[in-house]
Amino acid sequence: MKRLSLLAFTSVLLMLAGCSLAPPYVPEPQPLEPGRLPAPNAALNIPGLGPCTDSPDQTLHLNTNYPVTLLVHGCNGSAGRFRSLAQLYAFHGQQAACFSYDDRDSLVRSSGQLITAVETLAGKIQGNEVTVIGHSMGGLVARKAMERERSEWQKRQEIPKLKLVTISAPVAGIDAAGPCGSSTLHWLSLGVVPGICWLITGDNWFEITSASDFIQRPAALHPAVQRYLKVVTDERGTCRRESADGKCLESDYIFSLAEQYHPVIDRYPQVANVEVAAGHVEIVGNKEIAPRKLLTVLQQQGLMALTPPARLAALERLLAELY
Repeated sequence: MKRLSLLAFTSVLLMLAGCSLAPPYVPEPQPLEPGRLPAPNAALNIPGLGPCTDSPDQTLHLNTNYPVTLLVHGCNGSAGRFRSLAQLYAFHGQQAACFSYDDRDSLVRSSGQLITAVETLAGKIQGNEVTVIGHSMGGLVARKAMERERSEWQKRQEIPKLKLVTISAPVAGIDAAGPCGSSTLHWLSLGVVPGICWLITGDNWFEITSASDFIQRPAALHPAVQRYLKVVTDERGTCRRESADGKCLESDYIFSLAEQYHPVIDRYPQVANVEVAAGHVEIVGNKEIAPRKLLTVLQQQGLMALTPPARLAALERLLAELY
């Protein structure tokens, strides 16, 4: 019993290493700089949505004549973690907002909340154009929300025009969570293993395993999803934090390529896989690393506007300021 409990506990800790071992997060309460954003013409209060900051005021100030990109954080995340990325969108004249959820909730519940938020926002936007970008666990939430069979989608004559992007998302399940999905270990441990898994991850403890229906039986995408860009990160040999003499203090390898490919999802007619050699955090950036590889992919795929040559120097200054 003790040995089994230790095995499950250690495995789940490894699974969450990308969150739990990261440097302490410093909240980002300051508002976004307007950049080249269109002047807002509406103030919206939509549950779960807000500007990409950690300010208590989550009112969205948007121009409803233009599309919006929604950013969905991963585990131990918050809206403020994507402030810098939202600022890069603003630099290119594009509106971004953030979806916040409790990462200890069931991913089915969180994705249902995202559906409601997307539909509410799309109803306020001229042309109903919304792009949803989810990183890591946020990618699982975002993809689940886009399934055709979800009862949360309202039967409306005018459905939103959606684009889906997942980044470093373990769509095939998290290997290190294997003990949490083992019915044999559940039985042999007399329920101790599931209890430890729930203690660490919350109500999504089984959903993230390869044994769950959530992972094994993904449904087709909603007809409103026009395209699905799947950014797969080859995280082998990457480092999140180095010492002064160049030694790696913390690996940025969280998910393998196998965890990010799925035989059903990769056959979706809307899907395009783009594989990038980048670390799990590197791809979206943090205070030390600018997400240059992600910017390149988004611009090549037409999801972020190209930077005019005359503005390249200004972009470099902004990257240096943000990261």
